[in-house]
Amino acid sequence: MKETLARIRAEALAKIADTSADLEQIRIQYLGKKGELTSVLRGMGNLSAEERPVIGQLANDIRTAIEAAIQSKSAELKAKALDLKLKAEKIDVTVPGERIPLGHNHPLSIVQRELEETFIGLGFSIAEGPEVEYDYYNFQALNIPENHPARDTQDTFYITDNILLRSQTSPVQVRVMEKTKPPIRIISPGRVYRSDAVDATHSPLFHQCEGLVVDKGITMADLKGMLELFAKRMFGEQTKIRFRPHHFPFTEPSAEVDISCFVCGGKGCRFCKNEGWIEILGCGMVHPFVLSNCNIDPEVYSGFAFGVGIERVALLKYHIDDMRLLYENDTRFLDQF
Repeated sequence: MKETLARIRAEALAKIADTSADLEQIRIQYLGKKGELTSVLRGMGNLSAEERPVIGQLANDIRTAIEAAIQSKSAELKAKALDLKLKAEKIDVTVPGERIPLGHNHPLSIVQRELEETFIGLGFSIAEGPEVEYDYYNFQALNIPENHPARDTQDTFYITDNILLRSQTSPVQVRVMEKTKPPIRIISPGRVYRSDAVDATHSPLFHQCEGLVVDKGITMADLKGMLELFAKRMFGEQTKIRFRPHHFPFTEPSAEVDISCFVCGGKGCRFCKNEGWIEILGCGMVHPFVLSNCNIDPEVYSGFAFGVGIERVALLKYHIDDMRLLYENDTRFLDQF
């Protein structure tokens, strides 16, 4: 039995020394429940009383030696693996790094920021409101009752019969007038939604910037002067504006505003369809009914409101002929800005 134990020890240590050996398999082969050393120990019952302690001690020494060799070899292999990994992942700090491309503002963001800076310079503040709005704020408070024809041109997406995606940022004006006493001077830029088919000039989602001024003695002349300044700052000092009578339920009187073509100077060209003028926004004096709905006395206060499409300004400013280009996220297009 001593010779068998000596053989087991020699074979096990030789296999452990092999760098390609599977240490777990060696442990199972020699020290497992059905291992060679365990099988030898099961035969100790056939030994004499004098031989058992000697063989038992020898077997324990062999088990300890094999376990120590496995543990030592395992630590050695882990250290070598770590060393190889560190060498493979070594970083040369002198090698130039890869340049990470930086993003920039989207053309719609550029235009919106210009609009905000322009009106902040004129004393306006920025007001925000929910995009998911009540029918009352989006229509009724703006003098557009149920079944009013004006709702057809602002058909939007309904969540319930009373909750919808706002079709304009005018509800923000109503909310401000309800909570703020005049004087009021705000703009409300943001996303709006309408049930429009997608084409070169329409989208079910677009952006507006609406403005509101309410105070004592506000007249159409104040509106015209403010819009002239806005047009010059956005499209150049030579830009002129003209008012055309129009109808909006929430303003009276109302007007569409054109700017002189900044490409041809009003002479007529392909860009302005040879008319010399380009439609840019709608405006008017706040309807007395709207003021009354917001608990503002129309006999004491008056005001004006206007609304401009941010996409429309971007299309004109950058001579873009298809609105869809603004939403397709094609970097070949966006990198131009």
